Amino acid sequence: MASSLLLFLLSFLILITSSKSTPTTITIPLSAPSFTKLIVSSKEPWGSLNHLASLSLSRAHHIKSPKTNFSLIKTPLLPRSYGGYSISLNFGTPPQTTKFVMDTGSSLVWFPCTSRYLCSECNFPNIKEKGIPTFLPKLSSSSKRIGCKNPRCSMIFGPEIQSKCQECDSTAQNCTQTCPPYVIQYGSGSTAGLLLSETLDFPNKKTIPDFLVGCSIFSIKQPEGIAGFGRSPESLPSQLGLKKFSYCLVSHAFDDTPTSSDLVLDTGSGSGVTKTAGLSHTPFLKNPTTAFRDYYYVLLRNIVIGDTHVKVPYKFLVPGTDGNGGTIVDSGTTFTFMENPVYELVAKEFEKQMAHYTVATEIQNLTGLRPCYNISGEKSLSVPDLVFQFKGGAKMALPLSNYFSFVDSGVICLTIVSDNVAGPGLGGGPAIILGNYQQRNFYVEFDLENEKFGFKQQSCA
Repeated sequence: MASSLLLFLLSFLILITSSKSTPTTITIPLSAPSFTKLIVSSKEPWGSLNHLASLSLSRAHHIKSPKTNFSLIKTPLLPRSYGGYSISLNFGTPPQTTKFVMDTGSSLVWFPCTSRYLCSECNFPNIKEKGIPTFLPKLSSSSKRIGCKNPRCSMIFGPEIQSKCQECDSTAQNCTQTCPPYVIQYGSGSTAGLLLSETLDFPNKKTIPDFLVGCSIFSIKQPEGIAGFGRSPESLPSQLGLKKFSYCLVSHAFDDTPTSSDLVLDTGSGSGVTKTAGLSHTPFLKNPTTAFRDYYYVLLRNIVIGDTHVKVPYKFLVPGTDGNGGTIVDSGTTFTFMENPVYELVAKEFEKQMAHYTVATEIQNLTGLRPCYNISGEKSLSVPDLVFQFKGGAKMALPLSNYFSFVDSGVICLTIVSDNVAGPGLGGGPAIILGNYQQRNFYVEFDLENEKFGFKQQSCA
């Protein structure tokens, strides 16, 4: 059903872009206890938890440029009930404020657009399909459609799009044919729309004209727009010419509590790029294929549980010549994903070291999380440490609440997921995706100028 709706919309968008009318404008802050309680505002909590785990898996399967004169800008970053974190940005003249999911695993910035916007399967907690705010291009004097010959059209469709601008004479200086509609598939849904040139306005800072943004007219399972912070040219960091960006994620309660922390954008203008003290660093890696160019790869050398080094096969830790394998950092994934052969090694090591606790089998079946333990009768609890060791010696020792959480009174579960596809094989794309649930209460920094990832544990309140 969702696929047929998306195909219908694509046909509709193509019909719009084939019009001979003038197309230049479009008118149509947290501390955490020892354990985190996975709170869900639902009459069916197990279904909600299973939904969150499923979203993380779906996301994993999918994953499987004017500069400004400001130096630093901060914008609030809020946890959302559907498992992501969002920011508010102002687009248009006069500005219209829109919420965006901050996503390091994709690159296009897009918003729900026009009064005709339709979102299918978007009845998330505290969000209704009929009430999603939209950007209205007809109210913005700076809103323009991207032309087919515009180089930024090639950012999305590749250089071959130039040969498909059939209405444009090769010598024409002002071709009026517009860039084709885009369709983007995410792990948890999809979106389709038209590319715009629009003004991005940072309050009390700088106005960014001619910013490439997507005007999505139809989406599936995407409750808000997405601000792509990936590595491709159309991403927000690339268009702003950022030297680095950083954030510190407050703890999830999955109930849209208005607690926020700061997303910090650094252009390095003026006094140059600021250095943050106390960070552990690991270099970014390049995937040998272009299929996964959006992602921030890091080299995870070891997973340590208690005093045990989990023996993860090398092919899962480093991208191969086919692009498969390796670890990425993704703010858009909730629970960290591991391909099944890696996940089984991790889960079984926890089961081995926690064998004296009672397994909550029913809760495992209801939530899709494993292992889960009933600790209601325990006077004390001993859980092994979990440490990720990266190239360069950087060690991310996770707080207990970042990898074991209460899902019921007296029941705790490991908040790492897998697709349960058995076997020794390697699926497509990254083998490990470091999700936002495991990044909570860490200051993390994406140093784009020096190609490295930095982090340190701290309270993000």
